[in-house]
Amino acid sequence: MSDPLLDRLIAAIDARQPVALVTVVEATGRFGPALGQRALVGLETELFGRLNLAEHEAGLLAQARQALANRRSQLLTVRQPEGTAAVFVEVQHRPLSLLIVGAGHVALPLAQLGKMVGFDVTVLDDRPSFANKQRFPMADAVLAQPFRETLANWPIDNDTFIVLVTRGHSHDVDCLLEVLDSPARYIGMIGSKRRVQAVFDLLEKEQGLDPQKFDRVYSPIGLDIGAENPAEIAVAVIAEMINVIRGGRAVSLSDALRANRRLPLHPGRVKLKEGD
Repeated sequence: MSDPLLDRLIAAIDARQPVALVTVVEATGRFGPALGQRALVGLETELFGRLNLAEHEAGLLAQARQALANRRSQLLTVRQPEGTAAVFVEVQHRPLSLLIVGAGHVALPLAQLGKMVGFDVTVLDDRPSFANKQRFPMADAVLAQPFRETLANWPIDNDTFIVLVTRGHSHDVDCLLEVLDSPARYIGMIGSKRRVQAVFDLLEKEQGLDPQKFDRVYSPIGLDIGAENPAEIAVAVIAEMINVIRGGRAVSLSDALRANRRLPLHPGRVKLKEGD
């Protein structure tokens, strides 16, 4: 005989939906009958199952949903004079998805590092000579398809990280139009200060976009480590994404430049000139 809750759990995992199994692992006193009760919580899906913990149930399930959002399993405890209940929230992990839009020099080390830290990596470019498995053997998927049409139909959710490293200004504009309002956890775009500002100005003037929307875009991309070559830039980008995932305190280059537009992108070059 099948278990409906287990069937729902397996279906959610197969569909790559974030879900957590919540189980009452300790129950004493008036909570005793709840021992072994289970429920499933999702970020967007409806609750399935009950814990039978009376007035404490809603609060515990809200905490379970937050644990799922944080991607961390957790033990939650309620202690009352009339009894104790402990609930284990078992987060079912799924790989975070990294979509690299553009298959040039930066995309190669970015895909390599992305796989090393556990991302499910997809590379997208409209040039088959660049977007192929021979060039990106480490990627989970390599797509030689048009940028905008592909992004318009891409399944973007809160576990999606998007990095725009296209070869041109016009592609940046097209791609941002498709992903800016998406639920993606991270949107980063490579480019000099001038190129980034040109893209934002164009989207504001020609597409009528609210400039405040650009605040969610990490651009210029990466942590503020003075990265210059493709491998260094990839390190800065992956580190920035980890910073987002873990809630780190490192400073993004985009934030540093919003605070002071006069900062140089490459401080090492400025020091070299000063020393000449």
